Amino acid sequence: MSFPALAHVAVTVRDLTVSTPWYRALFDSDPVLDEDTDAGFHHVVWQLGDGTLFGIHQHTTAAPDEAFSEFRAGLDHVAFGCASRAELQTWAGRLDALGVSHGGIVDAHYGSGVSFRDPDGIALEFFAPPG
Repeated sequence: MSFPALAHVAVTVRDLTVSTPWYRALFDSDPVLDEDTDAGFHHVVWQLGDGTLFGIHQHTTAAPDEAFSEFRAGLDHVAFGCASRAELQTWAGRLDALGVSHGGIVDAHYGSGVSFRDPDGIALEFFAPPG
């Protein structure tokens, strides 16, 4: 039996009125879902090109004031896959066009990436395999 593919990623944000337009611009698409749940949060969800769902949640319980840190146990970052370094360069240019700060393309033996953060400081990355 093979391990199942990743179906969705959901991150908690402080303010959907800030994060929803930011992610809408990043994904260049409207969400497929935007609703309150019976579980005590509102979620906004996008379907990405590979079929994976990416959601942002705002809970009825307010998020702590502390900043996101990849050094705390839990989420380190979310990486979006690119087929090549050329595609990675295109995404770096898109971040520039959106005014999103990033660390530029960093090459390593295992691949290349462009790191950036959402309005809550959640670490995100575009990543391409080596070659």
